Amino acid sequence: MKLRKITRNLTLWVLLAIVAGALLGHFRPATAVQMEPLGKRFIDVVKLFINPIIFLTITLGISTMGDLKKVGRIGGKALLYFEIVTTLALLIGVGAAALVRPGAGVATGKLNAEKVGEFTKRATEFSWGHFLADNLTLQVLLIAILLGIVLSKYAGRKPIIHFLKEASKYVFRGLHLVMLLAPIGAFGGMAFTIGKYGIATLLPLGKLMVTVYLTMGVFVFLVLGAILRYCGIGMWSFLTYIKAELLIVLGTSSSEAGLPGLMEKLEAMGCAQPVVGLVVPTGYSFNLDGTTIYLSLSTLFLAQVFHVDLSGAQILTMMGILMVTSKGAAGVAGSGFVVLASTLTAMKAIPVEGLALLLGVDRFMSEARSITNFIGNGVATVFLAHNEGELDHEMAVEALGKRLQPLRLRRRRGLTSGEYLGEVAEEAAP
Repeated sequence: MKLRKITRNLTLWVLLAIVAGALLGHFRPATAVQMEPLGKRFIDVVKLFINPIIFLTITLGISTMGDLKKVGRIGGKALLYFEIVTTLALLIGVGAAALVRPGAGVATGKLNAEKVGEFTKRATEFSWGHFLADNLTLQVLLIAILLGIVLSKYAGRKPIIHFLKEASKYVFRGLHLVMLLAPIGAFGGMAFTIGKYGIATLLPLGKLMVTVYLTMGVFVFLVLGAILRYCGIGMWSFLTYIKAELLIVLGTSSSEAGLPGLMEKLEAMGCAQPVVGLVVPTGYSFNLDGTTIYLSLSTLFLAQVFHVDLSGAQILTMMGILMVTSKGAAGVAGSGFVVLASTLTAMKAIPVEGLALLLGVDRFMSEARSITNFIGNGVATVFLAHNEGELDHEMAVEALGKRLQPLRLRRRRGLTSGEYLGEVAEEAAP
């Protein structure tokens, strides 16, 4: 029985695949680079499910909610939350760069400015019109919201809603089958990363890498952890709950690879369907906590490398630019470099050619960005569901394996912490 449980443990297989990919990349780099299609194709297949899931989740959620004012309120709160939390991420990134000074003493060597030219050109071509036109997820989000509103007002909506619910079942069933291939995708993604760039590329910029990972860790456990604690949920419990999706994101360096699974798990832990449908897809474009930290750190890193002593006004200008440009990062291929190039171009103080220093290590830092973005969107959904009274704490207790001690639930039932834990122990007893 135990052997059967192990063989069906997707988390274990993904973890083993990541380790195998890293070993292949280190010892057989030429072979490992050829594994790139495995990771790319897996992400491409998962992406096929993202927009149908968003469309069905939001349409069904709004059409069955009835209260359209509530939908608007949730959307408004979500945007406000995104702006506040990403600003905190920006401040933490600036503070970490000023404290650690990862760019101090880094030799510029011979910069390959040719590769940077591509990102600079795309940065000058970027516009919000192009962002909205090219971002299919946001388009699907808007269409689903409109259709949900129309259906909520339509008297004969029952057969349509029934059809959409049946379609949703089949879409998620298909997704579960595709996720069985997650170990293959994670293996391909990790093998390619290590094989192409190698661990040796990290050494010259090791201080920057360590600073990025530690800063994002501080942000996740202090800032996002505090937000979850306000909802009565521990960060470790939440991370354990979504560990399979986190490993998939780590292996593929793509937060999109875990999006459908995250939405399903958030619903399973008691977050209302309309909240999940509105917050998660919107957050993937406007709540990029990890990307914001990376951009602020990288900008100040390059300033330190080139001995550019930025004034307080210039740092505030940089933060203002990043608060706007980082919101469009998800809609652009090579988003980190495009936004960074546009920021440096607008500031006119730091050489744009310095981006060449980051080319070799960006893939490794993208994993930290993706994981932080992923966790941030999960936390945002839990917080907004809790704030709206749309988080079922009893479902959350069940989903998180009774590691959760929600204060509101205990108080509502008149239980002390000891009494609540006693109940949990009794329920868990054979």
